[in-house]
Amino acid sequence: MNLYLGLIHHPVLGRKDEIITTSVTNLDIHDIARTARTFGFKQYFIVTPVKKQHDLVRSILDHWNTDEENSYNPDRSSALSFIELADSIEVAKSRIEEIEGMAPYIVVTGANFKEFSGTEKDLCAKLQVDKRPIFLLFGTGWGLHASVTDHADFKLDPIIGTAKDGYNHLSVRSAVAIYCDRISRSL
Repeated sequence: MNLYLGLIHHPVLGRKDEIITTSVTNLDIHDIARTARTFGFKQYFIVTPVKKQHDLVRSILDHWNTDEENSYNPDRSSALSFIELADSIEVAKSRIEEIEGMAPYIVVTGANFKEFSGTEKDLCAKLQVDKRPIFLLFGTGWGLHASVTDHADFKLDPIIGTAKDGYNHLSVRSAVAIYCDRISRSL
């Protein structure tokens, strides 16, 4: 199964449910690339319409792909080598379609959906028949905007913590790692 991951910085929700654009963070670039690479994803898209954010990401990637840094930490360079920037989800989807020859199956994550499509096992069972590539989207900020989630093909069940007081707010890096592990074990 061909797996693609997208970290979405726009359109995402702010604290008051408004549409915002979040900033790319250095840790998300590195950690999510390493996670996605570890679990066999083909490409990691960082989606933001902000050109200065593209410049920042390119600068970080260029730094780690220099001969000196590459020889110091080749595993990091290997993980970072499959990052692609996209101005929008549509641009990333088009790129996947160009690579795969078919449109990807859009899978979204989030803890606050009104309804869910199922677990990672349900998703993988469905796609064993369909054979479409998966584009797994993660929102930054307070999550993906409804303009994304309402048009998704599949809404994954949320990750539910076990805190006795009900606390359940993972970093996006942690959620990516958990979902990637669960999907790889379900294939």
